[in-house]
Amino acid sequence: MTRSVWLKADSTVGDWETRKKRITAGLESGVDWVLVDEDDVGRVRDLGDVKVAAFLQDAEAFVLDAEEQAGEGEPVARADAYIVGKDGEGDGTVDLPSDFSGSADLTTLRRNDDRAQGAYVRIFDQDYESFAEEAAHDAEFTLVVGENWQIIPLENLIARIGDETDLITGVTTAEEAKTAFETLELGADGVLLDSDSPDEIRKTVEVRDAAERETLELTWAEVTAVERTGMADRVCVDTGNLLEHDEGMLVGSMGRGLFFVHAETAESPYVASRPFRVNAGAVHAYVRTPGGETKYLSELKSGDEVQVVNTDGQTREAIVGRVKIEKRPMFRVEADVGGDRIETLLQNAETIKVPTSEGRKAVTDLQEGDEMLVYYEDTARHFGEAVEESIIEK
Repeated sequence: MTRSVWLKADSTVGDWETRKKRITAGLESGVDWVLVDEDDVGRVRDLGDVKVAAFLQDAEAFVLDAEEQAGEGEPVARADAYIVGKDGEGDGTVDLPSDFSGSADLTTLRRNDDRAQGAYVRIFDQDYESFAEEAAHDAEFTLVVGENWQIIPLENLIARIGDETDLITGVTTAEEAKTAFETLELGADGVLLDSDSPDEIRKTVEVRDAAERETLELTWAEVTAVERTGMADRVCVDTGNLLEHDEGMLVGSMGRGLFFVHAETAESPYVASRPFRVNAGAVHAYVRTPGGETKYLSELKSGDEVQVVNTDGQTREAIVGRVKIEKRPMFRVEADVGGDRIETLLQNAETIKVPTSEGRKAVTDLQEGDEMLVYYEDTARHFGEAVEESIIEK
């Protein structure tokens, strides 16, 4: 599931300068969507590149505004998604029908404006929860904000309509966002954050990132051979991110068994640390990328994403800033995982470190019998995707 952070920045937040500060903080933090009134779509476009959702204004008023802009020679700014429910049944401005029994839906909110792809509903009681559920059947996005109660309606909506719509729940803090992403283990698809605090906005984006990340089960493999192999084309992956001391990448000659190679975070008497770099191996080797896929090291280029992992198996994404390929002397490192042989080529240099059961160790110090940290999955790869077929790698 891809999680998202929506930032609420409509007229209820304050004047334009107040909204602008909030939106700017969201852009700098990396929010996915900004939710504004329809009149502000063009202003948000001017501030930066982000998906914009807009509360639909009255359809006749929109036509008049569009004609006025067209008369001034300016294109009408279009939102990426239109949301209905504000100033209507969705937020309690207009009462739900007295005979409401689940018959009202997104059509009720649209009021003959077919541009709407999403519904906005404040959950005051069980009737509004049912209203949100009905609207969700026809809505690409369903934004719900709990008023007197939050967790129970969210659990109910996740269970009932989680597969039919992108369910976005209102929050005011990063801690509430964390709860929303964890509810019923599945969690909401996104959160609608209502906060002016740049720190809270940034922390909420961090919560989103953490919720999307894999945790891998790493295992120990016994080294069975370390051999000099001569020269090969070696790849250094320089990322646009600083890596921690316990982080690295998963690389290997065989898709089913990838070796943990540390980032060059350690100081040495001869070379300064390069905490953005992983000296990853030869051009033919696989490197793990987000989503459980792999690429050849030779394929990587600036702007690509690679997966960074720490020794506990926690992962995150990093952007490739540069790839350096140079001829260097190499080792062939072979290891055994439960009777299966895996191997890779790593440069013959003291700066390349791997985690072993005895601690961090340079490749030049590896010996038969050492235990190296690896990621092993008994599956083959085809164009980077795991497949169930018989492939022999040797």
